[in-house]
Amino acid sequence: MNTTNEATYYAHGTPAERWERAQLFFDAKDYTAAARVLGGLVEEVPEQTGPRLLLARSYYHSAQLRRAEAELRTIVERDPVEHYARLMLGRTLQRQNRHEEAESHLRIASALAGDFEQR
Repeated sequence: MNTTNEATYYAHGTPAERWERAQLFFDAKDYTAAARVLGGLVEEVPEQTGPRLLLARSYYHSAQLRRAEAELRTIVERDPVEHYARLMLGRTLQRQNRHEEAESHLRIASALAGDFEQR
């Protein structure tokens, strides 16, 4: 497939069809293909958290950590209590050896999920 056909393939269909296709790619562990579909979808519906979070997860699993971090920061800026985005941001920062930065996000994610240490 040449680049033009590839771009057309990943952008083909309604937003709902592309969302479903992206989930199929993700479930099949083809994270790069999922990210290609989701990139356009997120541009089209930037206010929706679901596609952006799956895009971040696709980037994370395909080791595109800076891109994952950017998407996760966007989610956390819009919705500071989105605990899964906080958790993923912490893990993404850990994978980049930015442990101190990761710690605050992981603590917040834990608190938002109700995972308090028992004393």
